[in-house]
Amino acid sequence: MYEALNEEHDYEVDEIDGTLPPELVGTLYRNGPGRWQVGESLLDHIFDGDGMLSLFAFPGDGTIRYRNRYVRTRHYRYGQRKGRVGLRGLGTQRPGGALANMLRPPANVANTGVILHGGQLLALWEGGRPFRLDPDSLETLGEHSFDGRLKMMSAFSAHPSRCPDTGELFNFGMDFTRTRSLRCYRVDPRGALHHMPRISLPYSPWNHDFALTRRHLVFVINPVIPHTAPILLGTDSIADGLRFHPDRPTCFTIVPRYGGKARVIEHESLLGFHMVNAFEEGDDVIVEFVRFADWEQVSSAFKNFRTSDFPWGCALMRYRVSPGGRVEGEELCSLPMELPHADVRQAGRPHRFTYFAGRVPESPERVGIHAYDHDTGERTVHRLPLGHGFGEPVFVPRTPDAAEGDGWLLTLAYDPDEHRSRLLILDARDVEAEPVAVAHLRHHIPLGFHGSFTDRVAG
Repeated sequence: MYEALNEEHDYEVDEIDGTLPPELVGTLYRNGPGRWQVGESLLDHIFDGDGMLSLFAFPGDGTIRYRNRYVRTRHYRYGQRKGRVGLRGLGTQRPGGALANMLRPPANVANTGVILHGGQLLALWEGGRPFRLDPDSLETLGEHSFDGRLKMMSAFSAHPSRCPDTGELFNFGMDFTRTRSLRCYRVDPRGALHHMPRISLPYSPWNHDFALTRRHLVFVINPVIPHTAPILLGTDSIADGLRFHPDRPTCFTIVPRYGGKARVIEHESLLGFHMVNAFEEGDDVIVEFVRFADWEQVSSAFKNFRTSDFPWGCALMRYRVSPGGRVEGEELCSLPMELPHADVRQAGRPHRFTYFAGRVPESPERVGIHAYDHDTGERTVHRLPLGHGFGEPVFVPRTPDAAEGDGWLLTLAYDPDEHRSRLLILDARDVEAEPVAVAHLRHHIPLGFHGSFTDRVAG
């Protein structure tokens, strides 16, 4: 799963098992590192690989078009031109020791998320500005500054959230120009970016995700704090400079969408990186995410990704935050899991189903795609063969107004025996069943991160 895919492909998938649903029309975009190597140099961290976008276009005529392109970032272009590492990464230092890395920010490799908004296809990375690509050809069009509204040193996270009611896209970025603060953004349906007030925090954290309600942005800020001196002096990589401080609080941070003072509620420390959803019940805010138990296990797995197990979370959690600042947690499902996903039409509203990749309890060496029903408390799973890799499940509704859960789960799986990947199309109403269709690619896709679906068919 970690072998590079150096070739860029463009072809109609000619090996499909089953029948593609005629209602499945649109494009699945996926982003992730396509290679963790520059020339003969192996990169030292999973987040340092060059970003590679893949698209699966479903025109509705029983065919699938596949295309992949690398994002032409400065890191990618330097590696192609020089054949060696020349820029500092998140966990990969430049050759030359501390002096070569001193005061240098990590290279933007645009390898984490992808979204189509306001007609712009954006490849996302949480430490800098997004890259804009042509939504059909995947040609890189350059860094995207939202007409100059997003300054050079500003960050636009890899996990934006779109409001299904207004069509607005909300996001955040760690504010590197001011310590102990968070910058939030609102992007209107036409793609214009608007700044929201800075959020003051009790420490300067690293944060990965947030969730959106109808009235708020909801953050669960972990006390994972960068130690700036060794990072700036170049003696530590950025990744090595991140430390978990269990003696510091986790901050449940509730930010009004359209003005008003943010609330920062301190809670005993915990770890949660990927949000599922958030919503309001009366004046209470409910937020759901995957909880992790051990920062060292996570950070070690990211650095030693070629030989380590995937860094699984330990439980699906919901926390209720009252207006008075009381925080109560509830464990919903406990097993090794990650990459949670829900119907994006339910963003900011109570949702019934949560989908995720996770270990199979009765056969823990195997991985499956799970569906958790919040109404019944039941969990069902589509089991992958032993040794096969997995991707994030993306839910696609059968029709725009279909009921929640009535649609398909699209996920990539990797076959180590054939060294190639396949796209599974599962019926979300019965994930245990055989796939509705399986599209076999001619090659593998390296382990990626996140994807999104749009009803626009890529040409």
